[in-house]
Amino acid sequence: RNNSCCTLLCDTGDTGQGARAWIKQILNQDMAFQHIKVIYPTAPARPYTPMKGAFSTVWFDRYKISNDCPEHIESIDSMCRGLTDLINDEIKNGIAKNRILIGGFSMGGGMAMHLAYRFHQDLAGVFALSSFLNKDSAVYQALKRNEGVLPELFQCHGTADELVLYSWGEETNKMLKSLGVSTSLHTFPKLNHELSRTEIEKLKNWIVKKLPVEAAKTN
Repeated sequence: RNNSCCTLLCDTGDTGQGARAWIKQILNQDMAFQHIKVIYPTAPARPYTPMKGAFSTVWFDRYKISNDCPEHIESIDSMCRGLTDLINDEIKNGIAKNRILIGGFSMGGGMAMHLAYRFHQDLAGVFALSSFLNKDSAVYQALKRNEGVLPELFQCHGTADELVLYSWGEETNKMLKSLGVSTSLHTFPKLNHELSRTEIEKLKNWIVKKLPVEAAKTN
């Protein structure tokens, strides 16, 4: 029986099924665990400003793809409410909150950081692949007021990323670390804005470390 849950939020314009298929293609198999349920939600379609207002499946809107502009906090917060319902459904199904991990690729990772560090600081951990937070992020503001223990962050980023610059990911990692988050940043030379097999294998190892099988036996 699955007594743990890992939620993977995909990138702009992709569906949950698309993300699952993409990872399966890279690994040559599904990302599966005997005791962990993996969920791939799909973002709702909304007008997306960087695409001149065209409808796209995105977790939130952005004024531009840059770490140096304000966050579109209204769309971020509305999505945090929707994803909170998803977390609560898993808790109702008997999964303890400290056995839930949340993370994603690109915008999905940014979404996960908002969700965990602002609203669900008792989750097991967060992963962010090729992701970043804006310089003045609401996440940083929330953590400045925080006293408690925070979910650990597992971050990966390619140095050749042309869409989300490596320096943005690095700055996000440094800021979160300075605000009390236990973080790791895994660097992938020559990797552009994409996932690699080595990266997903590293992620899988981290997931099992955060959600070990042992706890399943006491259930």
